[in-house]
Amino acid sequence: MSVLEATFAAAVLTATAPVALAALGGQVCAAAGVFNIALEGQLLWGAFTAVLASHLTGSAWWGVACAVAATTAYAALLSVPAVTFRADPIVVAVGVNLLALGLTAFLMRPVFGVRGTYSSPDLAGLPTLAELGLGGGPLAGILGPQSPLVPVTAGLVAAAAWWLRRTRSGLRLRGIGEHPAAAEALGLKVAAYRHGAVLGAGALCGLAGAQLALGNVTLFSEGMSAGRGWVAVVAVMLGGTRVAGVVAACLLFGVAEALGFRLQGEGLPQQAADAAPYLITLLALVLVRVRDRLRPVGGGAS
Repeated sequence: MSVLEATFAAAVLTATAPVALAALGGQVCAAAGVFNIALEGQLLWGAFTAVLASHLTGSAWWGVACAVAATTAYAALLSVPAVTFRADPIVVAVGVNLLALGLTAFLMRPVFGVRGTYSSPDLAGLPTLAELGLGGGPLAGILGPQSPLVPVTAGLVAAAAWWLRRTRSGLRLRGIGEHPAAAEALGLKVAAYRHGAVLGAGALCGLAGAQLALGNVTLFSEGMSAGRGWVAVVAVMLGGTRVAGVVAACLLFGVAEALGFRLQGEGLPQQAADAAPYLITLLALVLVRVRDRLRPVGGGAS
């Protein structure tokens, strides 16, 4: 594999990891019957709290831990109204997204003393696998530049795929999402499972935010989630009930983002390069909808 190919593949993994983590949380919520579009705000809150904790403690790992804890708590802003009080989860999620966008922008000045972007040589970012003495061998050019959260993402994806399809609790969660009344009649605690799914998605978004702010880069910028949470929502819609399908949709975004950066280096305007991942994701969504409309009722069986 050439250095150029390895660099591109590494860029794809880096771009895919935070989106895949957020999408995994969205899929767990979807399996429980909660359509979670608050992934954007939760990812942004995770990035902010990761940088804040790293700034205060000098440790990127404390940043990761605090991002997971704080974003899990932040996810309760969706869980309590939508599950306990049965409010419309889409309306609540829009409020959660707007709150994260406004609150993180507001806190930039009193917390970091700046507006727009906070970046400091003293801000601790996550080490790379190469710096930890890992990621060697024939794939060193691809794995070496990654933070440890990238292989953690791969492990969580595999674990979630197994859990949703092979364990009693995973099958119960899916049953609750498909037939909540029947599940409740069988004695399952529907609300408890749904609270767990939404809060678990918050933890995954916190991990995604930490990867974005301390792994992909080492800074926080206002609105730095930049639509990745919405792309994760689209990935859940594209992937359906299979984790592999959701991850494939996230990889499509990662390839498009890495390609956009590559074309930007070749002279493509920055605005066009930044828009490329979202245009490709939108095109994929349109194609899936067209396919679904053209599919015969009943799958074409005679």
